[in-house]
Amino acid sequence: MSLPLPLADLFQALADPTRVRILALLREMELSVGELAQVLAQSQPRVSRHIKILTDAGLIERRKEGSWVFLTLGEPRLTGALFALTDAASDAASARVLAGDSARLAAVRHDRADAAGRYFAAHAGVWDEIRSLQVAESDVEQAIARALGSDPLGRLVDIGTGTGRMIELFGRRSTEAVGIDKSSEMLRVARVKLAAAEVRASLRQGDMYALPLEDGSAEVVLLHQVLHYAHNPAAAIAEAARLLVPGGRLVIVDFALHEREELRERDAHVRLGFSDEAVIGWLEAAGLRGRVLEHLEGGELTVTLWAGDKAGERSEKPARRAA
Repeated sequence: MSLPLPLADLFQALADPTRVRILALLREMELSVGELAQVLAQSQPRVSRHIKILTDAGLIERRKEGSWVFLTLGEPRLTGALFALTDAASDAASARVLAGDSARLAAVRHDRADAAGRYFAAHAGVWDEIRSLQVAESDVEQAIARALGSDPLGRLVDIGTGTGRMIELFGRRSTEAVGIDKSSEMLRVARVKLAAAEVRASLRQGDMYALPLEDGSAEVVLLHQVLHYAHNPAAAIAEAARLLVPGGRLVIVDFALHEREELRERDAHVRLGFSDEAVIGWLEAAGLRGRVLEHLEGGELTVTLWAGDKAGERSEKPARRAA
């Protein structure tokens, strides 16, 4: 009688050319099941069977986003060792097949870019109008860079990632960058922008009040121009604080109190900015040491940066990989 052997199960999962091709494609970028089927020129049910085997082996992870299922590589230590092996054992025939897959993947990138471009064009006017009311975006981004400091960031979680701009700027300084947004359309825009910038990130659909991540899974959490959409800012801050490791930091960027009522009526802003006292109170209620970092004036709307630091010392070992 044979005994269970997990290592044998792992190699069994690799014992099919299609599954090797799937892993190679996911090495390049996160893909949906439908996109994989398009590149592989196979039916979705057939691709889904291969995906189940790879998922059961821990080589890939599935994440549902609305009616779509997105796939990404599994545990980096496992997949990294696997790719070292496959790179060393590569031959000319295999390289030709994988190169063909990579060429077809370009069509997927093009389709994504087209869809993202249409969505961005439809909303760009509103975003440009709001930006015109505040200090230059470059000044805000420089202030965020100062807030994050010069040390490596560890795991970075950007809540309400939108177009992925924060990850585009700071993702390379992190061991892992995770962007979360409630809008699947915005996540599609972010995927295109980050792919063009060659920044790897895990993008997930989720709600700011129920983040799809474990406690203590991030060294840095960002809430950039998100809190004014919150009906319950205190709860959103408490949920963001839950993710922090000891010594971790939450950075909030949003408007100071203002009276631009049209932003509430036209752009769904629930809050017309925030006072320092309110934000500091919510940070401290969440167990963080709250403080004001900067007030950026220069437009009709003042942008403020607040920070909440969790007590304790940051470990040299990064937080565990986000689930």
